[in-house]
Amino acid sequence: MTWLELADGVYARRHEELDLTVGLVVGTDRCLVVDVRGDVEQGAELAAAVREITPLPWSVVYTHAHFDHAFGTTAFLPCDVWAHEGCLAELTTYGEGARRKWIAYYLAQNRPEMAEALERTELTMPDRPVVDTAEIDLGGRVVVLRFLGRAHTDHDLFVHVPDAGIIYAGDAVENAEAGFSAFSFTEDSSLTEWVGVMDAILALEPKVIVAGHGDPVDIAFIEKHREGLRELVALKTQIASGDLTTDEAVARSSYPGDVTKAALATP
Repeated sequence: MTWLELADGVYARRHEELDLTVGLVVGTDRCLVVDVRGDVEQGAELAAAVREITPLPWSVVYTHAHFDHAFGTTAFLPCDVWAHEGCLAELTTYGEGARRKWIAYYLAQNRPEMAEALERTELTMPDRPVVDTAEIDLGGRVVVLRFLGRAHTDHDLFVHVPDAGIIYAGDAVENAEAGFSAFSFTEDSSLTEWVGVMDAILALEPKVIVAGHGDPVDIAFIEKHREGLRELVALKTQIASGDLTTDEAVARSSYPGDVTKAALATP
């Protein structure tokens, strides 16, 4: 859990819990924290770590609504909290249920300290909703928040630092070292639209893409897994046409069976 400086004033911080990666962008007047970890204790640890880098006032952005990215805000308040408008809707409707779900998960994993931290966690709703794009002036540096389409969720928000060539991608890009995968599919994912999101990332010509889990990646990683998505789309099309069974598609896929089955179940 140390800061990795990707460019001048642009950082990533990878955490052991869920292999989560968060970010920090520093300007001359303000800084922007990209995702806040998953509970009140984790958020407080991150806030303290940010203060190791800069004393500047901060804003927060959620890349999406999932608990590990958006539940640790308390220690940063008061501040602006940016997110896609769909993230606000997700947290409003399902946030408390997600908190209870993860409390139960950690209790089942015999990790009561994690469950207890989530019990004490209060959700913070975004107060700066984004529809398509928004710019945040940090002083000497403008950060652009971009909705590029439906991918991991229907509200993934990308944090683009144009002067540094860095994009924080949240879970629209994952770098799983334990297996050949760059995706985790949810009920809100879109297999077909995700290909276009990868195209949009590449069109911005970033030097580094910060994955939501695992180490940052490069363009070659995005290109590789864009082709992987196209492969999955083609397999799904063949299933729909009756040319393949699901089992045959899974056998032909370059991805692990569980990833392929999840992908084929998405719109």
